[in-house]
Amino acid sequence: MNKAREAPKNIAFGLVLATLGAIAFSGKAIIVKLAYRHGVDAVTLIMYRMLFALPIFAVMAWWASRGKPALTHHDVLGVLGLGFTGYYLASFLDFAGLAYISASLERLILYLNPTLVLLLGLVLYKRHISRRQALGMALSYAGVLFVFGHEIKLEGADAALGAVLVFSSAVSYAIYLSFSGELVKRLGSLRLVGLATTVACVLCIGQFVVLRPLSAAVVAQEVIWLSVLNATLCTAVPVLMVMMAIERIGAGLAAQAGMVGPMSTILMGVLILREPMTVWVAVGTLLVLAGIFVFTSAGRRH
Repeated sequence: MNKAREAPKNIAFGLVLATLGAIAFSGKAIIVKLAYRHGVDAVTLIMYRMLFALPIFAVMAWWASRGKPALTHHDVLGVLGLGFTGYYLASFLDFAGLAYISASLERLILYLNPTLVLLLGLVLYKRHISRRQALGMALSYAGVLFVFGHEIKLEGADAALGAVLVFSSAVSYAIYLSFSGELVKRLGSLRLVGLATTVACVLCIGQFVVLRPLSAAVVAQEVIWLSVLNATLCTAVPVLMVMMAIERIGAGLAAQAGMVGPMSTILMGVLILREPMTVWVAVGTLLVLAGIFVFTSAGRRH
């Protein structure tokens, strides 16, 4: 009887975690756009984000590794590769792209990630794509192109560059997801995320040291506080929230709850960044959400 009562509570709590995690993740783009107003560049900004996030992810990696076997040579190479593609390269390209496009368009492009994973599966493993999945992909890409077409009229070549950078970020993260399956089974998701993100933090800090003089670290105080907020509330906290949600309600339901992400980004963009809420953005967002919903539901059936 108690278990029957606890089940709905666990599901409800899992949905709340997944929803709050998606909203927190979405805040990253808003914070980055706010920081750019203080004259900082992508290399410096991502360095500060990863500098403040490094202790959190290092502790996460240590905690998840307690009592577990040491990493093999193959494991180390895998963690390094996944840390480079999934968290360093994907994050840097995303930050760089946000300098040129709106937070709304950035979030819609990144939301295409499940379709990119499927396309990589088609190329690498010859996995089949159903008609329903293809329909969902067509709708979602049409929505992104709808918003992009309007934005490029306003921003010109800058919008094209930003969209390419953010799309490349989505591809880089899709590569991480496509190749992480084996290591997740061997190391566990929390340990892998902790180790891979620690690698990415070190790479981002090292990138700054190589590409920028130390004097570039002198930035406005607002950039420091925004980076602290980005590293905690929009990076480490949502990672834990989503993982806890998946444990309670499964990846499929957590992904559906994550559909609030693009909507929350657009809302925060309008309220905080004063980005215009146009018919183009509204229609494009509805197309993307509808397409991803069709795509993910078809994937579960398939």
